[in-house]
Amino acid sequence: MFDMKRRAFITLLGGAAVAWPRAARAQQGERMRRIGVLMLYPENDPQGQLRATAFRQGLEKLGWTVGRNVQIDFHWGLGDADWIRSAAAQLLRLAPDVILANGDAATRMMQQSTRTVPIIFIAGSDPVAEGLVQSLAHPGGNLTGFLVLEPSLGAKLLELLKEIAPSVARIAILFNPDNPGNRRLATWATAAAPKFAVDVVAAPLRESAEIEAAMTEWGHDPTYGLIVLPDPSTNSHRKLIVELAARHRLPAIHAYVPRPLMAA
Repeated sequence: MFDMKRRAFITLLGGAAVAWPRAARAQQGERMRRIGVLMLYPENDPQGQLRATAFRQGLEKLGWTVGRNVQIDFHWGLGDADWIRSAAAQLLRLAPDVILANGDAATRMMQQSTRTVPIIFIAGSDPVAEGLVQSLAHPGGNLTGFLVLEPSLGAKLLELLKEIAPSVARIAILFNPDNPGNRRLATWATAAAPKFAVDVVAAPLRESAEIEAAMTEWGHDPTYGLIVLPDPSTNSHRKLIVELAARHRLPAIHAYVPRPLMAA
């Protein structure tokens, strides 16, 4: 069991910082540490690169310099469960001291692949409900990390969309059906719909063609609005989604944008 009190590792990816205790570092001197990162983004994706840069910069502020006392092995890409399992195995063959798993699918696969290497996750699901950790206060095992979703966000997204587009009566929620956090957030939003006098239409879509077809259909109905939930797969289509929302004048907000955006 990995004792988080003796060896804390806090990550910076999309706003968090990474560090090992200074006392442990002093004992180890300048021994090269190795971090494996399973990043569910294509390597050329600007959003993924932005997060990777923030991660490296956070490490540097805390005294961890790539090439001097730490090496980071990124594994980039999107794929099904078999692809993620293969990526996890490749990272473990490099014998990392710790693993950073970006996303629910990456976290789940890394946990299945090792019970000894410490894993830090950034996930959108409920890690307790998903069986990843024992509790938020005492995760247990070799996992700890960050939860980025909670129930009130479902109602808040509806509230924001109604604020910028009061005439909206039907709200499509576009999400990746393979992401349990997305499914849970869609359920929370659906439960809150009567409070805002709207109907929620679940849109579990993955591919660009089906996203384009659905958004074109919604664009023909002036009562429609759109909420896009965060997921690496969905994020990879963000340019298409923004362009289609603008073309069809479809009011849209995105769960990770600091303020609501509405198509011009």
